[in-house]
Parts: sequence; structure tokens; C-alpha cells
Amino acid sequence: MTELTLVLCIVGAVVVSSFLSRFIPKISTPLVQIVLGDAAAQLPFFPDVTLDPELFMVLFIAPLLYLEARSINKTALLKNLKLSLSLAIGLAIATMVAVGYVTHAAWPAVPLAAALALGAALGPTDAVAVTSLSHEATLSERQHGILEGESLFNDASGIVGFQFSILAATTGTFSVGAAVGEFVVSFLGGTLLGLAFGVFANWLFGLMRSFGWETTTSRILMELFLPFLLYLGAEAIGVSGVLAVVAAGLIARYDRSGVGPNVARTNIVSSSVWAVLSFALNGSVFIMLGMMLPDVLGTTWADPTESNTMLLGIIVLVSTVVVAMRFVWVAAMLRIARDQHTGRRRRMTPERWRSAAIMTFGGPKGTITLSLMFTIPYTIAAGADFPMRDELIFVAAGVIIVTLLLANFLLPLLAPNHRRSTKEMDGITVEVLRQTVEELARRVTPENRRAVLAVIDSYTKRITRLKHRIGSADPQGFEALQIEALQWEKDFLKQRIIDLKNEKPATPAATHQRDLHIEACERMLDQLMTTLRHATAGSRNSQAVSQIRGRFRALQRRVSLLARRIYGKILRTAPLMSEDEIYAAVRGTQLEAIHVVIGKLYEQMHAGAYNTEDCSALILDYQRAEASLRNRPNMERSAETINEVEDVKRDSYAIELGIIQDLFEDGRISRAQLRQLRRNVYVMQVDADSGA
Repeated sequence: MTELTLVLCIVGAVVVSSFLSRFIPKISTPLVQIVLGDAAAQLPFFPDVTLDPELFMVLFIAPLLYLEARSINKTALLKNLKLSLSLAIGLAIATMVAVGYVTHAAWPAVPLAAALALGAALGPTDAVAVTSLSHEATLSERQHGILEGESLFNDASGIVGFQFSILAATTGTFSVGAAVGEFVVSFLGGTLLGLAFGVFANWLFGLMRSFGWETTTSRILMELFLPFLLYLGAEAIGVSGVLAVVAAGLIARYDRSGVGPNVARTNIVSSSVWAVLSFALNGSVFIMLGMMLPDVLGTTWADPTESNTMLLGIIVLVSTVVVAMRFVWVAAMLRIARDQHTGRRRRMTPERWRSAAIMTFGGPKGTITLSLMFTIPYTIAAGADFPMRDELIFVAAGVIIVTLLLANFLLPLLAPNHRRSTKEMDGITVEVLRQTVEELARRVTPENRRAVLAVIDSYTKRITRLKHRIGSADPQGFEALQIEALQWEKDFLKQRIIDLKNEKPATPAATHQRDLHIEACERMLDQLMTTLRHATAGSRNSQAVSQIRGRFRALQRRVSLLARRIYGKILRTAPLMSEDEIYAAVRGTQLEAIHVVIGKLYEQMHAGAYNTEDCSALILDYQRAEASLRNRPNMERSAETINEVEDVKRDSYAIELGIIQDLFEDGRISRAQLRQLRRNVYVMQVDADSGA
């Protein structure tokens, strides 16, 4: 019953953290979860349970590292492998030595071997924390690749160094030769075992699939079982279980092989299961960290034999050494690294110093560190108490909190999202469009094939334009120009409706044409007003009065639109005008509106009101739209086919918005970028809703 209560507390805290992280985006999720864990530990019904560190490594760290290796960008990892290994091995050893000697010198009560164990435990960075950094910070592809690679490989070096230090502290003996030999065996043995197991898993799953034995249930269960089995097996034979799990995750690609609906269904279920499990395990790790901190910190803090001032001073000193060592090492690596194109070493510019600072604060300590510290034995070989055990755990916990706080609050200052270049934003947009095309392709049927392919073609052209766009330094300015162009279209349509209503047709045929063009203009105007309302919603969100006015105007437009649709239905049953005629009139009005906007854009370009590159890019977009309208053999196309295309367009925009939301929830874009991408979609709905 005690264990069940503990599990329920952890699960409940994970659920709460998933909601809280949405309302406080400037605070990274791990910090939120640590606070929730601390709060849960204060509940009166919270059980007093001691967590086995070895069990913690098996149940949480092993599957998380496997998932991290499984989903990491392999290309970026290989490209930055040298730098990642330098940090994972070289920096980990240097940190171990520096922290050990500094701590022993500043606090002689701590034996050198025990201080070295503290340094070894503080070597590994936390893979979970690296991937859970605040949405407000943006790392380049290279920086993210280096940090992810480091977090995958440095656990083994830290664990091995820690074990040797603890052995020296408990026995009083230490052999450098034996330590190096065991390190090599553990490192290489774990890596080779993981690679062999990954190859075997690929072969086994491929064989099962070829014989038709694979089911969704068996595949998912075997995939979830793999990291636990591999970790326990590696530790049993004396090699690094961490490295074995990482190597297997890197090479296992069985989930991407094969074709057909069953394979696709299985892959979708696998991705969904791992996504849920990843968040649950990630959250559980930091929540348990928060649960353990009160006992760790409180016991030592309340000890009258220890100076709290000394403890806080040691935490500050060790944190400074860890951060300083990391900064110096990263800066040295950036200075030594050669340019991939010229082969020359590059000078340290302000931008490269900033990159060094980003990677310094982007490597916080976490659960691996605390798990190792909890494995410190209570006694040494002679039977006496292990010297300063509680105090060392206290210092390690303090350093973890310091590095997490630095990562959360300094990274957004060094790498803010809103400073992303247009090229990077275009890359994100291209990824969104590609995923939308893939989803549309999966929805093709014999009945909708023509309409879906037409929409896919339009997405392909958008991707091509984005891939060739260069030079725009102000995405907000381009967005403002797009909205201004829509305003010009709106003004043109309003004036056109007024002019048409003032006309006095002399014949019934002329009256019929006038009514057709009025209907076309009103349909386009309805769509434009809706699009402008969505595109400019971000600037009105903070103004309650404007929100009310906007909603009232939206209600008015909906009522008016409903009335016109009823009227149009009556006219079509008369029949006085057909949908084909209305569509042709809409096409003609669209072409006229495009000419007006292009003329306005040329005027703005000459006047210098907007950036020349933005005006040129938008002119090209409108010219392509004009060519597409003229080249489409649509003037005689049936209204049924037209409506099919428009329906698919609406579905595609819904898919696009869903993909954007997924990117935000995965932490790949910030809240500001989420709003910008959404507004772009709303702007693109002009064509989709023009025939409504």
C-alpha cells in the first residue's frame, strides 16, 4: 500500500506539471517538477520510502537514455562526434580532478578520494534536462547536437570514475593502471554489446515481419522491454549498461523499415507510446528528485556539528569550478576545432564566445549525479562510517539546483527565440509544410485524388519558394506587409461593391452580370474579413474591449453571410445564377485585386515605406498566384470539383495547425513562434475560403 501511494503521488505530480508548464513557459519543466516533488513530499499521507539507486537507474535512466539515443539526430551527432566525446570523456575527467582537489583543499575534512567521487558524479550532464530546456531558449543545430551527444556518452565516464574513487575511499588503495584498464573494458565492452544487440534486434524484427508474425502488441512490448534487458545484461557481465543502451538506441532502426498499412499503424502506435512514456518518465525522474531533496538537505542542514555557512560556501565554490571548467574547456575546443570548409582554426569572435557560454549553461546536472551520490556506502572497509557522506550528498544536490537555475534563466538571455533568423524560421515552416504534405498523401483515395494532388502541388510550390527565399531580416515586417496587402484587397472590394451597386444596368443581361460580380465581391470580402481577424488577433489579445468588438463584428458577418447564402440558394433554385458563373466571377475579381495589390506594392517599394526585399518577395508571390489563376483550366470546371479542392484546402490548413501545435508541445518552437506560424496559416486561408 505504501508503494502504491508513492506511485500515485508521482503520477499525480506529473499530470499537474503538464498543465503548469503551459501557464509558466519561462520556467523550465524540470524545475516545475522538482518543486512539485518537494510539495508532494510535504503531504501528510506521503510515504516514507527509500529509493534504491540501482533500481532507479534501471527503471528510469535506462529507458530514457535509450529513447534519447533512438530519437537523436544521427547526422548532427556524427558531424559533432569529436566535440561531444571531448566533453563526455575529457571534460568529465578534468571536472573530476578539479572539483576533487579544490574541495579537499577548501574543506580538509573531506578525504581526497571522497572529493574525487563528488567531482566524478558532477561530470555527467542530464540528457533529460538538456531536452527539457525552456521554450524561451533556442539552440543552434550544432549546439543542440553537441549537448545531446555529450549527455549520451558522459554517463559512462562519470560512473566509472565515481566507482574507482569510491573504491579508493573505502579500501584506501588505488591503482591507475587497473583503473584505466577497467575503464577501457567498461567503455568498449558496453559499446560493442549495445551495437551487437541493436543489429540483432533489427534482424529479429525484420525476420518476424517477413514471416507475418509481428503484431502491434508484440512489437511494442518487445521494444519497451529491450532497454531494461540490455542494461541488466551489460551490468551483469561487467560492462557499462548505460553505454550499451545508448549504442543500441543509436543503431536500432527496425521501427522505420517495411511498408504497408500494418507497418505504418504499428509505427504510429510505437511513437505515441514512447511519447507518453517519455514525458511520464522524464517527469517522474525530476519529481522524485524533488521528493528526495527535503530529506537530503534537511538532515544535513539541521546537523549542529556542521556549519551551514561552510556548506553553502562549498556549494558556491564547487558550482563555480564546474561552470568555469566547462566554459574554459568548451572555448578551447571551439578555438582548436578547424573550419569544415577551409580546414583552418577560427578566431574567437564575440559570437563564438557567446556560443561557448550557451553550451556551458546548456549542460546542467541532474538525476545521474544524485543517483550516484546515493550509492555512496555508509561504511568503509575498516567498518567506520564513510566520511562526510551526508554532506557530500548535500553539496551535490545544491550544485544540481544551481546549474538548473542557470540553464533556465541565463540561456534565454544568451539564445532568445525571437532573434531567430528568417532562414531558421523558413526551415521550421518548410518542415511544417512537408509534414502536411505527408499527411495529405496518406489521405488520398480514388474519389479525392485529383483534389488532393492539386493541394499538394500548391504546398510543393510554397516549399520551393521558401527554400529559395534569401535575405529578409525582419519576418515581422514581412508579416505586417502581408496584412497590409490584405487590407488593400479589402478596400478594393468594398469600393468595387459600392460602384457596382451604383450602376444602372440597361438590360436584364447587364443586371445579371452586375449581381454576379456583387456576389463574387461579397464572398471574397467575407473571407478577407475573417482572415484579417485571425491574422491580427495577436495584437488584440490584451485588449478586452477590442475582443468584444471583434466578436460582435464576427457575429454580424456570420449572420450576414447566412442571409446571403439563403438568398443565393433561392437564386440558384430559380435559377438566375449558377455556382459556375459565380466562380468565374470570383476568378475575374481575384485577378483584378491582384493587379491592384501589385501596383500598391510597387508604390510602397519606391516610397521606401517597407523593406525592398519584403516588397519584392510579396510581388513574386502575387505574380505566381496570378499565373496560377490564369493557367488553371477552371473557367469551365464544375462547381463540384471546385468545392472538393476547397474542402481539401481547409482540411490541409487544419492539419498544418495541428502540426504546429505538436511542434510547440515537443519544445521545438517557442510560444511566440507558435503565434507567428498560426497567423501565417490564417493568412494563407484566403484561397480556401473564397468560394464559401
